[in-house]
Amino acid sequence: MNITTFAFILAGVCLNAVAQLLLKAGTNAVGAIHLTPQNWLAIGLKLATQLPILGGLTCYVISVMVWIIGLSRVDVTIAYPMLSMGYIISAIGAWYFLGEAISAQRLLAIGIIIVGVVLLTRS
Repeated sequence: MNITTFAFILAGVCLNAVAQLLLKAGTNAVGAIHLTPQNWLAIGLKLATQLPILGGLTCYVISVMVWIIGLSRVDVTIAYPMLSMGYIISAIGAWYFLGEAISAQRLLAIGIIIVGVVLLTRS
């Protein structure tokens, strides 16, 4: 995998992780969602007006376009496992931006993912 292809794959993964963080920030602002037949429209409108949610959805759309470019350049057996880097980015972002805890077990799992991605990119 050349550097350009890796950049497209990594950009797709990063945009996807940022989308998750923005969606979570938006839902944090709204609170727990409990849908009923009476409130689904009001909840939908409330979610649709949250800037972080709109930003997250935008990141998703862009990530899909970038991901398709990356997939056109590399085997899916290489590209798809690279999505696991999103777990790392999301965990670090959730800790840094959202104040979520990262336990020792999660850190170990992140380390294992990193080793796997390194092995994958070198194959």
